[in-house]
Amino acid sequence: MARYTGPKTKIARKFKEPIFGPDKYLSKKNYPPGQHGRNKRGKTSQYAEQLLEKQKAKYTYGMLERQFKKLFLKAASKKGVTGDNLMKFIESRLDNVVFRLGIAPSRAAARQLVSHRHITVNGKINNIPSTLLIPGDIVAIRERSKSLEVITNALHGKGQGFSWLEWDGGLMTGKFMNYPDRSEIPENINEQAIVELYSK
Repeated sequence: MARYTGPKTKIARKFKEPIFGPDKYLSKKNYPPGQHGRNKRGKTSQYAEQLLEKQKAKYTYGMLERQFKKLFLKAASKKGVTGDNLMKFIESRLDNVVFRLGIAPSRAAARQLVSHRHITVNGKINNIPSTLLIPGDIVAIRERSKSLEVITNALHGKGQGFSWLEWDGGLMTGKFMNYPDRSEIPENINEQAIVELYSK
């Protein structure tokens, strides 16, 4: 499936945020890319701001338009605030959970681990990164993949965990405990703007 494989700093500069992780070049060029990026003036329209938020979310989580819209429709059909539901469903994607558990250093790396059949869900190999987990699901590293350098390095540098995920370092398994509250999700995304965009 098609994925963005171009310069990540260029995209981060577009949003003026390190959406792909720490970026030393972003601090040097903290203005939009392009010939007129440094001197860009003028107020952006409401539609442009809403579109920018959607693009930021898609790039951050590595999703294509079709996948993103499908999740939005699912979120809109559920009870509760649509924007909050959208973020909860996005966070429950298998590739994102693998990243959040610290098994992979980035979402792109997590997606590759899943696609290459290194990850199991509830004891069965799952190679579909967009799989939506439900509370209680167990995510684990396949036995013969536990010694992979990318995994051991990621786990060695594993940072602080998240309240909706539980990690067992001995068994190298993680549990998706529950859907996170919006306040617990660290990404700087204005999901209400995305809701307004799709509601037009």
